[in-house]
Amino acid sequence: MQYVKADLLYDGVGVQRNVYVGFEGEAIRYVGKSRKDGGEVLGEGVVTPAFIDGHSHIGMARSGEPSREDEANEQMDSVYPLVNALHSVYMDDSAFRESVENGVLYSTVLPGSGNVIAGKGVLIRNFASNVRDAYLMDVGIKAALGYNPRSTTEWKGRRPTTRMGAVALLRENFIKAVKMRRLIEKEKKLPEEVEPLTEIFMDILSGKYKMMVHLHKEDDAMVLLSLVEEFGFKAVLNHGLDIYREEVFRAVKDAGVPLVYGPMDSFPYKVELKHESWRNAKVVLASGIKFCMMSDHPVLLQRNMFYTLRHFMRFGLKKEHAISKLTKEAAEIIGAKDLGQVRVGYKASLVVWSGDPFNVESYPKLVVGEGRIVHQE
Repeated sequence: MQYVKADLLYDGVGVQRNVYVGFEGEAIRYVGKSRKDGGEVLGEGVVTPAFIDGHSHIGMARSGEPSREDEANEQMDSVYPLVNALHSVYMDDSAFRESVENGVLYSTVLPGSGNVIAGKGVLIRNFASNVRDAYLMDVGIKAALGYNPRSTTEWKGRRPTTRMGAVALLRENFIKAVKMRRLIEKEKKLPEEVEPLTEIFMDILSGKYKMMVHLHKEDDAMVLLSLVEEFGFKAVLNHGLDIYREEVFRAVKDAGVPLVYGPMDSFPYKVELKHESWRNAKVVLASGIKFCMMSDHPVLLQRNMFYTLRHFMRFGLKKEHAISKLTKEAAEIIGAKDLGQVRVGYKASLVVWSGDPFNVESYPKLVVGEGRIVHQE
């Protein structure tokens, strides 16, 4: 077994001091006060789980390439869930290397928000060399409400010019899926007769896929809750930066919808973000909603995502709970069962810091990805 020695361990839930973390193969096998054998100690310092980005376009919008090479949005139709973000990721994007160096080992990669239904999002390993090795799991189907999907009328396919038009396209496809499900239940249709697009909407209704829904404004959040109530699908609210009242976040929480929040510290470049402020972190916390953080890379560089947590800490979030927003809670919201905690049975994806990561002079001096060293200073 190999070990790292944690003078201070943020384990994704709380804090431990002076413990060894032992791992063998890809998994953590031991967390305790002393080594169980004579295994090698790879490093010592402050230890955290590897960070997880809850929403990004890394590898699709690539560093050093012109904007016309950006592959985050497919323009062939406004509702096309067969698109898979993984198929437009290039692992030679230099941003992956920088993320790994900064302790971010996992990315939720989603298509962009120019379409009402943009396609499938996936969780990938930032330290892999190709997309087959990078792929970990499907996260859900990306949808968008608000300004973005009605701002792309010059693209191909049926395009909404209003927010109500975007909602109508969603409802049309959900209604088709509900009717098809009833016909199959009545044995008037065979499953193999279902069109692929309708089949994905049926999979959303059955809970196979959750909806990762882009929106910013409070009224769009209320529309999402109405759709969840009408059709009963699982949803995760992505962004929500223009929500500035606690009661709206409480309503989302009460509906059982978690939040992937951000990107903080980016410029509010459209009217839809006129209430965006770092001070909204206060109402997010006060509402009690379950949330994790996003970079929306390249809107905010993924390597800098960790530093946005300072806004929540200003309003009382403890250090160990801040770490959880990039580890345990991120894993729970996206559905990754063995990531985000330093715990026996979880993947051995760890960061050994030169000091407390909340000090700006601290940096990752050793990064372990699923049991192997992926970065070392």
